[in-house]
Order: sequence, then C-alpha cells, then structure tokens
Amino acid sequence: MKKTSCVLVSLIATIIVFAKISYSQSFYDINTIQTIHITFEQSNWDFMLDTSKAGSDGYIMAKSVAINGVIFDTVGVKYKGNSTYNPNYIKNPFHIELDTYKEQDYQGYKDIKLSNVAKDPSFLREVLSYSILRKYMIAPLSNYANVYVNGTLLGLYVNSESIGKTFINQNFYSKTNAFFKCNPIGGAGPGGNTARPNLLFLGTDSANYSTAYEMKSDYGWVDLIDLTYTLNNNVTNIENILDVDRALWMLAFNNILVNLDSYSGGFAQNYYLYKDNTGRFNPIIWDLNESFGKFSSTGTINLPSTTAKMQMTHLLHSGDSNWPLIQKLLAIPSYKKMYLAKLHTLLTENFSNNSYFTTAQTIQPVINSAVQSDPNKFYSYAQYQNNLTTDVGIGMDAAPGITNLMSGRITYLSALPDFTNTKPVITNVTSSDTTPIVNTTIFITANVTNTNFVYLGYRFSKTQKFTKIQMYDDGTNGDGDPNDNIFGASINVSGNSIQYYIYAENNNVGMFSPVRAEYEFYSLNAISNSSEIMMNEIYARGTTVNPDWIEIYNSSDSDVDISGYKIYDGGGQTGSKPKKEFPAGSIIPSKGFFVIITEDGSASAFGLSNSGETVWFENASGAIIDTVSYLAHTADQSYGRFPDGSDWKTLNQITRGTPNDPTTNIESEPISIKHFNLNQNYPNPFNPITTISFSIPNKTFATLKIFNSLGTEVATLFEEELQPGTYSKLWNANAFSSGVYFYRLQTESFSETKKLILLK
Repeated sequence: MKKTSCVLVSLIATIIVFAKISYSQSFYDINTIQTIHITFEQSNWDFMLDTSKAGSDGYIMAKSVAINGVIFDTVGVKYKGNSTYNPNYIKNPFHIELDTYKEQDYQGYKDIKLSNVAKDPSFLREVLSYSILRKYMIAPLSNYANVYVNGTLLGLYVNSESIGKTFINQNFYSKTNAFFKCNPIGGAGPGGNTARPNLLFLGTDSANYSTAYEMKSDYGWVDLIDLTYTLNNNVTNIENILDVDRALWMLAFNNILVNLDSYSGGFAQNYYLYKDNTGRFNPIIWDLNESFGKFSSTGTINLPSTTAKMQMTHLLHSGDSNWPLIQKLLAIPSYKKMYLAKLHTLLTENFSNNSYFTTAQTIQPVINSAVQSDPNKFYSYAQYQNNLTTDVGIGMDAAPGITNLMSGRITYLSALPDFTNTKPVITNVTSSDTTPIVNTTIFITANVTNTNFVYLGYRFSKTQKFTKIQMYDDGTNGDGDPNDNIFGASINVSGNSIQYYIYAENNNVGMFSPVRAEYEFYSLNAISNSSEIMMNEIYARGTTVNPDWIEIYNSSDSDVDISGYKIYDGGGQTGSKPKKEFPAGSIIPSKGFFVIITEDGSASAFGLSNSGETVWFENASGAIIDTVSYLAHTADQSYGRFPDGSDWKTLNQITRGTPNDPTTNIESEPISIKHFNLNQNYPNPFNPITTISFSIPNKTFATLKIFNSLGTEVATLFEEELQPGTYSKLWNANAFSSGVYFYRLQTESFSETKKLILLK
C-alpha cells in the first residue's frame, strides 16, 4: 500500500482514569459544569415542546446544540419527566438526542438527559447518590450543566448519563437482548398510570405487562414474563435468569439511602432491566432526584417525618407479596445474609465514616455560583445552602437535611441486631500460584473465622457469570491442616484472566471479600501454554521510514496478557544486548496479533538481518516458548506462518497485524514497543477514547474509518470534503471489546492504515 510523505498522520490517545486532572475533559466530570446552548429557529419553541410532550412525545428539531463550544446542527430535543415536568415551568427537564437526524455524537454520547432539579433544594441528591452507587454496581455517570435556550440561561441542570443501547453495550457487551425501562407508561401515581413494574407474575399475555414496562428492545416480553414467573413461582432457579447479587445491591442501596421513588417504594419503579449474554437480567437504577428521603411513600404507608424515615425498617416489604423481588429473595436465608452484608458495607463505607458528607462538601463549591445565578431554580439559594444539613419545607413535601437524615439513620440501624451480630472475618486471601499456567489447577485459600459456610466465586471473563463452589477446612483443598480456619477450593484455570471473590456466612449474617463483591473482585493473570502464543510474521528489510518488525499471534480462544514476555536476537541470547520486554498491559485478544518494531532507538532495540538470523521469544517466567530462524526475503515480502500458527514460509503479500491470508485487505502500520509506557498516556493502548489527528495539504474528499482485526468496518468517523489543515477526531470505543483495531485515513490520492489497541 503506497504512502505519501506530505500527509502527516499522528495518534494521540487519552486514557480516561478516575483522577481529577485526566478526567476533567470528560463530559461527566464531576468537577466541571458543562455548558449547553440549544438554539431553535422558532421563537415559540416552548409551546412546540409542550405540545409534543402532551401528544406524540416526539422530538422537535433544534437548529443547533452547542456542548462546551462544539456545535451540532439539526438535533432532536424534547421535554422529559413526569412529576418534574410542568407546562407552566420555565425550567423543564430535557432529552437531547444528537443523532435524531444525522449521525453525530459528543465524546461518544448521543443521548443527553438533563434534570431540572425540581424536587431537591440541595442540588446534591442525584449526583451524590450516583457517586455512591457506582462503587457497587453499574450505574450512570452524573454531574451538572448550565443550559441556555436561544441565548437565555434557563438554569443549572443535573446531567446524568442516558441508559440506552450505547450504555448497555459498553457495560454488558451486547445490546440486542431483552431490555426494559421499568416505569409505568405515561408516569406513575395520581393522575397517571397506576400499574407498577413490581415483577409480579400476571400471566402469559404480554398485554398484562405493557402498561407497567416499556420495552426498549425489538423483542423481550417472553423473557420478562419468564423472569416474573421464576421469581414468583420457582425462586430456587432465580440465579439462572437474574443477577441476584446486583439485585441485592440495588435493594440495599434503596433502603440505606431511603430512596423510595424506586422499586422499594410506592410505585416500584425507576429502574431498567437488561438481559445479558449469560441469560440473566441485570437491574440498573435510574432517577435519584428524590433519594435521601425526599419521597415519602413506601406503598403501604407514608413516612410523615424525617424521624420516620430515619427509622424505616431495613427489611421493608420483606413480608409483602406485592414486592416479590424483596419478599422472595429475602425469604431465602443465604440471600438475606448477603443483603445484610451489603447493607453493612454501604453503611460503613459511606455513612458511618462520613465520607458521603465529604463528597457533598467537595461538590458544593463547584456549583455554588451556578445555583446562585440560576434564574429559575425551584428553591431559594438559602434553602440550597441549608438542605445538606437541615430540613427544608414541612409535611409530605419536606426535603430532609441529608446529614440530619443519615445521622439518625446510622444511629437507628447500628443498634439493630442485624447490624450488631458477630460477622464473619475474612483475611489472607491467597492463591497457590500467582502466575498460573492455563489448564493447570490452583488453590484459593483464606483465613475465615466466625463462619459455618464459605464459598468461592470465580470466572475467567467479565462476560461470564461467577461460578460458585464451596470452600473447605478439611486439609484436602490446599488449606493446610483440618479445622485451622484456613478454607480452600481449587480452580481449573481455563482462561488467562481469573476473577474471584470469597463469601462467608454464619447463622445471622454474611460477609464478602472484597466487601464490594461481585462488582469488585480479586484477579490473577495466567500464562498461556507456549503452543498458543507464537511469532507469526517477520519483516527484516526495514528502513528508517519502514523499520523491521515482528508479529506475535494468539491462537487461543482467550485474550492473553504477554506483559513481561521478552523477544530478542543473538545479542539478547548471548547477553551482549538486553532483551526487549513487553510492558504491563500488553494484551493480545483471542486470534489477534501484536506487532512490534525491533529497531526503535530504545536501549533494548535490535535490528533484524536482511540475510536471515534466529529470533527467540520467551514468557514472563523466562521459558523459551518459540524460536525461528527466518530466511532472507525481498522488500516486498515477509517471512511468516501460513496459515496463521502453521509452518513458516516466504510470503509474497505482507500482512502485518492481520491474518496471513491473501484476501486480507488491511495493512497495518506497526506500533513500536517504545510507544508503550507504564503510565499509559501515550498513543497506545487506550481505554476508551482515542483522538486521531492528521493534516491534509490539499482540498480533498476524505474518509476516516475503523476496522477490527478481521478487516470488518466497525465505525465511520467522517466521510466528507476537507480543506487544507490539521484535524482531530475522537473515537469513543466504549461499545467495543478489548482488542486490536485499525484506523484508515483515505483521500483521493492517499491511504494509510494504523493500528490501535483497546484495553479494558
């Protein structure tokens, strides 16, 4: 593939991590107020939005929407919400859909949900609650945005990530399975729909469910009905169709935070269900603007005061068949003990230690000025300042002071037997081998006291569910002597990433290690057998422009971490030169490739002789797993295995970074190992956003597309006529799996393809 030197293509990747400096450019950075300008051509835009809300609830076309100065034209906008929307309000909640009329996104986000903070004097409830929830289960990001329409400031909004197919695909690795929004159609409560998405079994006719659940997928009623039937009539099989651990986290969160505008409250609503590829539904909490006791109805009684909310039972609805997700799960002793463990963790990690208050205090300075300047806020600035600590309002519409409520709740719950009972203690969680070989057996052990039952949960990928096996203190499971409080269980290592946790219980309560399991877990990286990871193609006719390179191939069915592996020629073999080592985070996807440049100017660089020589490849333990004496070849040839992983041959078609197959139509530019450094802030690897920058010397029609390792196009970043200049384009790979990808810039007279490595 020919290349021209007058076009410069460079790659700048930004790794998004949870740190203030690098995270500050994110659309959902909690430390930055976003700025959103909506422009309508019509002066009666509010009437149009109200009319649409009352009618078909369709989108009204905005002339443009500018997000932090980035302008998008022809954008869909509508009002959203039920109890927070009112045609008499100036400040109504918005749903902005950037791709209603054309394909466009901001940092990968297409749907923007903006809440008007009509129920919360503190302006903190939603953002603070989500920041707590994300420690324990998948949940939206959330921050703030100043919103303007036709140049006029409407006010400060809460900006929370939309739970749509992009969100689902990013977090559950699929997006076409059964997917439901569990809110009554048209809104719940007086004047609205009285149906409740409480997961009661209502028979096999989907019409019985369609007023309480909004299907967001192309199909799924049979799956939802199956879930309700299993929960209500066959709960012993519930783990086959529901992620019970995630459901228990949801119920514990709702209860501790007195979040009653939820499944746990009067309308049993404000959550989503998505069925992942394991066949299980996953609950996802949504709409936390009335968390921390702002909503008063439990569905059986109204809690008339902050004191009543402080003392709300932690077993709310455990005996009520109208809330089967609570009643049926907590009727099973082990599930109840797990639920108590999660309540205890939420209480101790966020409230007993006052960390929630510290978080709230860090948010307030960010928004103080914006709240004060909000011309249409629903409460006074003084009420905003007070509501973190002090109740605002009276009666059923009161907003408890957040710290007032939670201080009382801590006191109340901490005195209950379910919180004072002796808990299991889990320490010294260890593996018999910290770098095991795939297809060998390891033992996981832990010191556990105050217990009568222990199990190990493990899996080999985030796309799998955890397998649970009992751990024993019998002296035959890698646990040392019998009855020494060391419990053990064995795992047959069948993947390169081992994720695991431990759960223990006694007669009263359970405990996890790590305490945030299953959302958090311990992990080990296993080493593949030498026959699965190998050198696959060599190019030894390099120049300064196109240097020597070696391709590594993963023939296994699992991703493989080759961190710490080394590759070298005769100099490394004899010790006269250092060996080139693969840095941390070097992962090759299943059936994927990893290309390195050998002569890259680093201290461990080595050149490949164009007359042929021997190259060695060893694993992290120092064992040689592959060696090859390659033959001389021309500048238009390479030396490789054909087909991949088979015998070595001279290849007349260079296929670096892609399968050694004549039909391959993508040629990658190899990425030198020197491009990888330990702080992961260079072009590659990236997760999840990368910025592709390039210069165009002449006016031309150009395309920029992304391909996977098999040559299949997976995204088009643009396809348009460009003027001379320098351009940058973000690619948000949240919706894609870890692996090797390529981006191709193509103009009327030029084409270049380069490699990207996505690590999640």
